[in-house]
Amino acid sequence: MEPSEALGRIAYLLERDGAETYKVRAFRHAKSAIEQLAQGELIGLSPSQLRQIPSIGETSARVILEALSGKTPTYLASLEAAPMSELGDAAAGLRQLLRGDCHGHSEWSDGGSPIKEMAIAARDLGHEYWALTDHSPRLTIAHGLDADRLRQQLEIVTELNIELAPFRILTGIEVDILDGCRRDDQANGAGDNKSPHRHPRALHRPNYRRARSSAVRFRCGNRIRGMR
Repeated sequence: MEPSEALGRIAYLLERDGAETYKVRAFRHAKSAIEQLAQGELIGLSPSQLRQIPSIGETSARVILEALSGKTPTYLASLEAAPMSELGDAAAGLRQLLRGDCHGHSEWSDGGSPIKEMAIAARDLGHEYWALTDHSPRLTIAHGLDADRLRQQLEIVTELNIELAPFRILTGIEVDILDGCRRDDQANGAGDNKSPHRHPRALHRPNYRRARSSAVRFRCGNRIRGMR
């Protein structure tokens, strides 16, 4: 296994298992860092020398060295061996009915993974589509997308939809609802799906989560019913 493959697999497993986003990103960044180098440049480096490469930490350096030696990295093996919760019959039946996912955050805002890797993971789960709904610009703590970044993202999604067809990435954004029920209007032109969201004062309101969930289903469902 190549070091970059091992680091990418670790990031995927961490995200699958619900690890904190900063951990997922740490391995994604380490993978990107060594992909900028020829593999021969890594051979013979000590752990301390590897840690001098930006984005390489103690654990990622160990993973790289073990992969270079031809071994399955210990950390990766432990993640692969961890037991996964099994779905009950009712949940498994519902899972089989799902055609896609209407909400997902990529590394463009506060998610941990690149758009393409998330789309491929969704496709490999058997989904027909996946809605990319990063944050709108008002939520600066999550690095929400302004109009220019959103346009750049839409261009990338257009290219990926050609590459990954018939699987489809739906374009969208998680739009903040401001005081007075005003929408974060910088998100205009987001595409197929706008997921309304209230930060942060409405989170304690008992009807808020139900209302938001219904709005997402309505908006995404209307778009998806005509996708065939």
